[in-house]
Amino acid sequence: MTHLFEQRRNYTLGDPELDLIGDRAKLAQWRHKGIGPAFYKLGRKIVYRGADLNAWAEANRVEPRAGERH
Repeated sequence: MTHLFEQRRNYTLGDPELDLIGDRAKLAQWRHKGIGPAFYKLGRKIVYRGADLNAWAEANRVEPRAGERH
């Protein structure tokens, strides 16, 4: 399985790699609604683990079905 994020790395708001899943405002909305990838809140700092981002991305993967039209 290919990973979109480095498994052992921690990502913080402002890291450009997070833009792959959403901008700062979108991530804030998801945190407020209790959806999106798992995160740590350390004081005022938000930290995403690469492993959690990859797990969330994999859970949201869509496999297109051959021959089906939308």
